[in-house]
Amino acid sequence: MMDRLAVLPEEHCAITSPEKQMSNRSTITEFLLLAFADTRELQLLHFTLFLGIYLAALLGNGLILSAVACDHRLHTPMYFFLLNLALLDVGSISNTVPKAMANALWDTRAISYQGCAAQVFFLFFLFGSEYSLLTVMAYDRYVAICKPLHYGSLLGSRACAQMAAAAWGSGFLYSILHTATTFSLPLCQGNAVEQFFCEIPHILKLSCSDSYLREGQLLIFSAFLTIGCFVFIVLSYVQIFRAVLRMPSEQGRHKAFSTCLPHLAVVSLMISTGMCSYLKSPSISFPSLDIVIAVLYSVVPPALNPLIYSMRNQELKDHALWKLMTRCVLDARNV
Repeated sequence: MMDRLAVLPEEHCAITSPEKQMSNRSTITEFLLLAFADTRELQLLHFTLFLGIYLAALLGNGLILSAVACDHRLHTPMYFFLLNLALLDVGSISNTVPKAMANALWDTRAISYQGCAAQVFFLFFLFGSEYSLLTVMAYDRYVAICKPLHYGSLLGSRACAQMAAAAWGSGFLYSILHTATTFSLPLCQGNAVEQFFCEIPHILKLSCSDSYLREGQLLIFSAFLTIGCFVFIVLSYVQIFRAVLRMPSEQGRHKAFSTCLPHLAVVSLMISTGMCSYLKSPSISFPSLDIVIAVLYSVVPPALNPLIYSMRNQELKDHALWKLMTRCVLDARNV
């Protein structure tokens, strides 16, 4: 009898210890991001490359913001949406690249739990808003080229403000859903995230509960919405191309195609690489390929958008940017 009583506490501990272990293992204070390289020379090389891309994105988008804000001739719907796009691009590249550069420079991998959650929130907020805004911009170009007589009535200042607010608002709701669902999961598979920023598929790999399927279903639903936006963008550009082909001026056709095709290429790049990253099977994991895909959808578009959407725009180059740079040179001389 005494032997039986002596065994009971051990059995009780065996029953309760998994719960305690689950509680302890799901309490994570920081995550470890994927290092770009093991050697110091390669880490500094990655830092330099990211720094160059980051500064180019800040410069290009900063010029757009300054030009559109300062030149009253650019206070039109197209440039209003372009200003919003530049804001989103600055935010999106600033959300991931500076932390990756700091980790490479200081030879560390750590990011706090709160910092990781913030990265996920702003990633979905900014890119969700950008996808919505690109859809609105495609509609703007469709109305301008295919229905020019109705442009003023369909895209007045109030309508533009409402569409921009809807784009930002949809991104906010989108990010709230994904962030809340992901970080409500118990995590017990360690704290190593196999990406240079906090990406949801790699965080889900750390989950020790089947409830991660809810986030997977939410990602699939989001993918259908993204595809819907992409289909709308493609249909808008198909109508635009049909209208452009009827133009008598070869120069006008060339200008329209040289502007619209790069827009469509960047949107296609963002959506294809983003969906490849978020919808591929967790069992398919190649760290180097995952990094390349992540760079293609999170780093390259914010740096390319100023070149594609603005530097190819003759009106912006000839007037606003030239005027802005001239003013900066004159101010520097006066100082």
